[in-house]
Amino acid sequence: MENLFEYYLVDWIGIGLSLLAAYMLGNKNKWGFIVFAISNLIWIFLGLAWMDSLGMAVGNFIFLIINIRGFIQWVKLNDLEEHTATT
Repeated sequence: MENLFEYYLVDWIGIGLSLLAAYMLGNKNKWGFIVFAISNLIWIFLGLAWMDSLGMAVGNFIFLIINIRGFIQWVKLNDLEEHTATT
């Protein structure tokens, strides 16, 4: 239990945001991508600065790119649907 707060709750915030983002995306809320991106940045920081885990940092960087792509695709799809609905 002594390691529970080893990273000053930053790791708990990261996992909490990851879970919240998954829930939001499951409810088709595009802001889940933004929340996921924030959690990815937290995990990249933790991997590089405190945990000395390059794998964690690289993996979350790739997840960050995927989240950005997902957000862009969602916005494009919504724009296309709005354009189709108005014509």
